[in-house]
Amino acid sequence: MGSSDFITLFFLVAAVLIFLQLRSVLGRRTGSEKPPIDPYSPRDAAKSPIEDNKVVTLPRRGDGEEENPFAEIDAIAPVGSALNDSLRELTKTDPSFRPKEFLNGARMAYEMIVMAFADGDRKSLKNLLSKEVYEGFDAAISERESRGEIVKSTFVGTEKIDITHASIRDSEEQITLRIISQLISATYDKDGKVIDGDAESVSEVDDIWTFSRDIRSRDPNWKLIATESEQ
Repeated sequence: MGSSDFITLFFLVAAVLIFLQLRSVLGRRTGSEKPPIDPYSPRDAAKSPIEDNKVVTLPRRGDGEEENPFAEIDAIAPVGSALNDSLRELTKTDPSFRPKEFLNGARMAYEMIVMAFADGDRKSLKNLLSKEVYEGFDAAISERESRGEIVKSTFVGTEKIDITHASIRDSEEQITLRIISQLISATYDKDGKVIDGDAESVSEVDDIWTFSRDIRSRDPNWKLIATESEQ
């Protein structure tokens, strides 16, 4: 055997020994291995080994101290006031009620109603108003249409929205709001002449609106049941 054959045999034996050593360390595939875990997969999230003492769990809100269920109410109405008391009673009867969520929804509903009335959009109004209020809006739109008048409005924004009164009787919740908004609005006659409002200036509107909802109903939406204006 030449020297070159000896060297080749030496490296072959060394390679076999290294392979056997690695195999003993890494283990063999048996066909029963678990698939790799995807930490971003909802299915594997609960199985992820990352949870095993390798992540610091942030304390949940309220750990070590009782969460105040009326915190949102206390933030918008002084504790001990009639409004605070009535909102607390409402929340006890309807635990799903959240003042901030309600105000955000009322803000959007207000803009939708104002613009739908200006546009004569009865379909949108019907879904947002009680039967009595809708009939009043519908009559006003019909009268406007009979004279050939058109209203053009631009909703600038809601400057302020506050809960002024809240009550619950049986299963009916009622909440009254004072809403101050800014609007550009003008009414044109059939000849295109401005007969009311101003097409260029922003006016401030101060409204008092009352919304209602029956918590026994399958319809979770609040509806406008009364309107009045401070101006």
